[in-house]
Amino acid sequence: MQKRLSEIETFVSREGFWNKPDEAKVILKERTALSNRLDRFKRLAAEFEDHQGLYDMAVEEADEDTLKDLAGQVAELQQRVDRYALELMLDGEDDDKNAIVSINAGAGGTEAQDWADMLFRMYSRWVERKGYKLELIDYQPGEEAGIKSATFTASGENAYGYLKSEVGVHRLVRISPFNASGKRHTSFASVFVYPELDNEIVVDVEEKDLRIDVFRASGSGGQHVNKTSSAVRITHMPTGIVVQCQQEKSQHRNKDLAMKVLRARLHQREKQKQDEKLQEMHDSKEEIAWGSQIRSYVLQPYQMVKDHRIGMDIGNVNEVLDGGIDPFIEGVLLAKESKGSRAA
Repeated sequence: MQKRLSEIETFVSREGFWNKPDEAKVILKERTALSNRLDRFKRLAAEFEDHQGLYDMAVEEADEDTLKDLAGQVAELQQRVDRYALELMLDGEDDDKNAIVSINAGAGGTEAQDWADMLFRMYSRWVERKGYKLELIDYQPGEEAGIKSATFTASGENAYGYLKSEVGVHRLVRISPFNASGKRHTSFASVFVYPELDNEIVVDVEEKDLRIDVFRASGSGGQHVNKTSSAVRITHMPTGIVVQCQQEKSQHRNKDLAMKVLRARLHQREKQKQDEKLQEMHDSKEEIAWGSQIRSYVLQPYQMVKDHRIGMDIGNVNEVLDGGIDPFIEGVLLAKESKGSRAA
């Protein structure tokens, strides 16, 4: 990091650096990120040295009280070192970008739509816990309860790097609150995550390839019903990708947000062509179904959340559904890093 930072400082000091402001912006963003990571490393290293010195003194003087206090401080430092090490793994091309998250209910009507809404709340709480910002792009309520789909942006450091591990089918098992017979029911919902593109990344979208429809935004009735056709739906004819936005009052703003999502999806689609396995999952017509889930959330007859990719179980379902998904995210990232190291 120090070597790269020195290279950047030399580049920034050159005459004519500001002649290309877009390129300069990218370089300065990298410099800020590197500086922050390097500063954090130095602080962690300094704390470790302080603890080491205090430990040596306490052992020499047989100071049990200090050793006991130090044990707690070292455990807390270990957690922060682990988090820092995890962040260093997020060095993929788009890991530092904001994330565009799309949640879609599977087949099953109200049950699946209610489950999709529960997932939307889970990710909203996770975004809040992280200190990130959530911007709702599209929200399609179900007929009776829940949602048909929701799309939002999670803005924050390494948002895509973390959330990319959530792509896949999520399965819920519970006693149905919508069925008077009280039978156990299984519901599915899918989650897709795309990196939000920076302005410097250009994705060519020709106007002739687009079909743009405007319509009145749906609402709960009364004063919330939009009286004008401000909602926008954009269909990319060559790929069949459809995006829409109806959250803003301005048709122009809704179109801008929809185009942002479309460019992100087209960019991701091109990248996914290099990953046959992920492409098959994305294009499969039966993907929101049995056998394809990445994680199961069981509420009855017992309570457990299981990630099938890494075999991790968590019994506190309420904590997970309240946004406590970091153990799964970190577990998947660590598993991928370990697999990559063995391959190397």
